[in-house]
Amino acid sequence: MGLLLTVCSARAQNADTDEDKFTTVTTYGVTTNTNSGILGGFVFRHSKALPTLFKGKRQFRYMALEIVNVKHPKEVQSQTPYSGGRYVYNKQNYLFVVRPQYGREISLFTRTADEGVAINGILAVGPSLGIIKPYYVQYTVRPGQIETRPFDPSLQPELIVGSGSFFQGFDKSKLTVGLNFKAAVAFELSAFRNNLTGLEIGFLAEAFPKEVTIMNDTNNRSVYTSGFVTLFFGNKK
Repeated sequence: MGLLLTVCSARAQNADTDEDKFTTVTTYGVTTNTNSGILGGFVFRHSKALPTLFKGKRQFRYMALEIVNVKHPKEVQSQTPYSGGRYVYNKQNYLFVVRPQYGREISLFTRTADEGVAINGILAVGPSLGIIKPYYVQYTVRPGQIETRPFDPSLQPELIVGSGSFFQGFDKSKLTVGLNFKAAVAFELSAFRNNLTGLEIGFLAEAFPKEVTIMNDTNNRSVYTSGFVTLFFGNKK
């Protein structure tokens, strides 16, 4: 019995040692949140082990870059009765946000080198670079003539044929800079020792210096909060 416990203990120590050999984690992923559609944006994450422990736990320098589309809760897709084209009535602008983030990632629960799930806690902050791009729609200017222009609330909805190209209007975008704070828990599963997949689930708060107009004739905000889920893939070294 004593021999069996000794062997199991040695195996556990070797597994932990193998796991401790990894000092950097680099992942890419897609994210969805309560202020977006099914696909909210893309995320790059990088964690590097620090030489000191946090209350006996391994800690990492956490860096991330998120590119997301923030939607207004009143955005509803409409369909034109004649062309069948789809658009969002009263939408004036897209809000795209680029979020560089810096913080700490703490190893809450570790796994063996070959099996199990690791759970890490994450706290991060950073600037929010907001890109406010006009929303373009196609109007019937006169019978048989269609023009694409930024949404104009003064025109009748019956004149709208559909939405314009997503890529129109980037040259007319405006910028705003704010701050964001993120608290999350990451669940990591090793697939092939140095490769991993996982989920990051958490809460994000974001504030801009003034109200960002996404929708016309409705309440817009300068502070946004959301819950999010990120699916990520990557490797450890």
